[in-house]
Amino acid sequence: PRGTEHEQIEMAAEAGIDFMDTAEMYPVNPVRAETVGLTETIIGEWFAKTGRRDEWVLATKMSGPSQNVRDGRDIDPEGLREAVDASLRRLQTDRIDLYQLHWPNRGSYHFRQHWAYDPSGQDPAEVADHMAAVMEALKELVAAGKIRAFGLSNDTAWGATRWCDAAERTGGPRVAAVQNEYSLMCRLYDTDMAEASVHEGWTLLAYSPLATGLLTGKYTGGRKPEGSRAAINGDLGGRWGEPAVKAADAYVALAEERGLDPVHMAVAFCRQRPFACIPIFGATTTEQLRRILNGADVELDEGTLEAIGTVRRAHPLPY
Repeated sequence: PRGTEHEQIEMAAEAGIDFMDTAEMYPVNPVRAETVGLTETIIGEWFAKTGRRDEWVLATKMSGPSQNVRDGRDIDPEGLREAVDASLRRLQTDRIDLYQLHWPNRGSYHFRQHWAYDPSGQDPAEVADHMAAVMEALKELVAAGKIRAFGLSNDTAWGATRWCDAAERTGGPRVAAVQNEYSLMCRLYDTDMAEASVHEGWTLLAYSPLATGLLTGKYTGGRKPEGSRAAINGDLGGRWGEPAVKAADAYVALAEERGLDPVHMAVAFCRQRPFACIPIFGATTTEQLRRILNGADVELDEGTLEAIGTVRRAHPLPY
């Protein structure tokens, strides 16, 4: 019901949160063609009902190639313009503060694709031409006031820095943020992406900071509570397995040893990285959201951070 969804927006606002992220393909888990755009619609209804759009930094995303959205078309200038206008209509607003490309046309090593990632078929010249064309459309959208900043999602260090180069060549918007998966259990960002972000000046928007619930403690010992995402979707998008369960159990046990809620430890860890990082969390229920918000002021001490490093070395790359 809309009441629950709108209540969560209001709870977050009351807690001091002013950044909201969505996408044209949401809701997910699972993605269905008939529900594409529904999350934007629900947010737009709240804006229209309350008149509180100006209180929020609003982010959304254009899908990369996907059969569920725009008949699987690649990202291109025409599709970009169409997608922005469609999101503006659903969101019932005149501007998007951060507009992101959900994943690149050339493919991605995210979504557990890193195990067999092969970039050798990419054509750098073709990629450069694509980026230049899209950047020109982004310039138009910024000039028209429809978007204020540009970001990426599920991209790589090479891809993100090439987008920065394209912005310099064309005078288009530089990359302001990269939304990639990041958590205690997913640390692919920590090396090349982290270095690039520090020097290029973008912020990591860390999605799945609770590892799709693994870090909450509800799956301890491999159990799958009724109604949970694991009970509904089985393998949590390729994350579920013995290594992941053992790693999650170790992090949950560490939090309990340190007198912390494991949810609060996981979110605070993201906030305390040595690069700009904002955790993007979601909640199915108001109770889950309240639990997350109750840890807004948690700061991890050096002993806890060192202990996290010890657990990580014992459980590297769990999925």
